[in-house]
Amino acid sequence: MIIAVDVYYEENRAKSVGVIFQRWEDSKPLEVITSYTETPHEYETGFFYKRELPCIQELLKLTDINQIHTLVVDGYVYLDNEKKPGLGHYVYTNYLGEIPVIGVAKNAFHNNEALVRKIYRGSSSKPLYITAVGMELEIAAEHIQSMYGEYRFPHLLKLLDKQTKEAWL
Repeated sequence: MIIAVDVYYEENRAKSVGVIFQRWEDSKPLEVITSYTETPHEYETGFFYKRELPCIQELLKLTDINQIHTLVVDGYVYLDNEKKPGLGHYVYTNYLGEIPVIGVAKNAFHNNEALVRKIYRGSSSKPLYITAVGMELEIAAEHIQSMYGEYRFPHLLKLLDKQTKEAWL
């Protein structure tokens, strides 16, 4: 299975959502899972992973992690051409490098062009920025390119974003 994860913050809590699907071309998720974290770590410039990673760890406790073969994060695996770790890399190392991670970012990041593949979906002239660890970058880009949906952002990733920001329980 594949899981795409995202975290949304509101005041002193975080909502983490995972969209689980079987194939890259799937139009519907197998399952959507949600977890909540009270008083998440404060945001520190340059250390985004310290805030996000614990929330993702809690969310993934709701899955059979042994069934997950790829994890997709909203963001970058590497932040620069020297492989400064981003959120995706920290997620990868947290699971001992056993689950490949694909980062999908909406905006460019300075000085990481060597480790990023831009993909264009639909009729959009604005790319998505793909990074990866645990799999070849070209294959990761092909996976995101092949995802269902006619717009820039794949349908299941758009669903994930919507679920993450929906009203809290």
